[in-house]
Amino acid sequence: MIGWYVHHHGWGHRTRTQAIRRHLDEDVTVFSSLPAPATLDSGTTWIRLPADADPVVGADGIRREAHELGDVTAGGALHWAPIGHDGHQTRLAMIADWIARTPVSAFVVDVSVEVTAFVRLLGVPTVVFAQPGDRSDAPHRLGHDLADRIVAPWAEGLFDAAELSDRRERVRHVGAISRHDGRDRHAGADGDARRVLFLSRTLDPPQLEQTTEQLTARGWMVETAGARDDDRVDDVWPMLCRATVVVSAAGLNGVADLAAAGARAVVLPQDRPFGEQEHTARVLQSAGFAHTAPADSSPEHIAALVERAAASTPDWTGWGARGAAARAAHAIQEVAS
Repeated sequence: MIGWYVHHHGWGHRTRTQAIRRHLDEDVTVFSSLPAPATLDSGTTWIRLPADADPVVGADGIRREAHELGDVTAGGALHWAPIGHDGHQTRLAMIADWIARTPVSAFVVDVSVEVTAFVRLLGVPTVVFAQPGDRSDAPHRLGHDLADRIVAPWAEGLFDAAELSDRRERVRHVGAISRHDGRDRHAGADGDARRVLFLSRTLDPPQLEQTTEQLTARGWMVETAGARDDDRVDDVWPMLCRATVVVSAAGLNGVADLAAAGARAVVLPQDRPFGEQEHTARVLQSAGFAHTAPADSSPEHIAALVERAAASTPDWTGWGARGAAARAAHAIQEVAS
């Protein structure tokens, strides 16, 4: 049995889990405060955890935010361990109870230093995911020190991850993990149209509308998937394949999908902890995979970048998307075996 912790921020960690899960023979139990996907692979159990950052009401009837209960970082040793928070205590107790009753061969953590430390203290081997950005702080170093394997979801040599340099023997560079890896790429019936696809909440609503006006005036057809309140798309692959240019944030999962589709892309990094997306965008730009700009760029500038991207011929081979999920599964099985 493999345990697996999925962080609740966004949907990328859940998507990555699903992509890798298909390549594992072992049963998997997932712990997350995210809801389970509509369908789960055979042999997969999803356990919903309570939130660990909700406000709490004390015995005095006063409502307090989690960070008001005490030092959530334990003097800088951790990222998030709120004092006396019922949700935080319950979720760890649920994981501990499951480990006590289950023969666990490995526990994958994507991502949480606290869960990594907790599970390893319970005597279970751990596999953690590395992320771009400045991860040289004490909690990240602790998580990497405790891990039996560190899965870096990018091709070796792309990112300057100094914090992994002295842990090389435990690091596995697997490439960019996309849920669409292996799918056939096909253009739409109107493949000659100038079509731009906006993925997820890369732009705020007014900025998106103004950029759409700019592009429409230049003869572009505009599509969105997850960029508005009412445009969620379960399978975005056909839209990725028929788009002339895709505008996306710089999250690793979204960029992996761009690589799997061989997309011409404009990437607008979002503000994330540790400079994660800014770091990714710099690599994309310097290596010529995509055109990039700050997320608050003017609609005119974004439209101009779309025009430039349309004339480009990016080679995503070096991003390492093909076979990445299978390589990640192999790294996990090295520990589980």
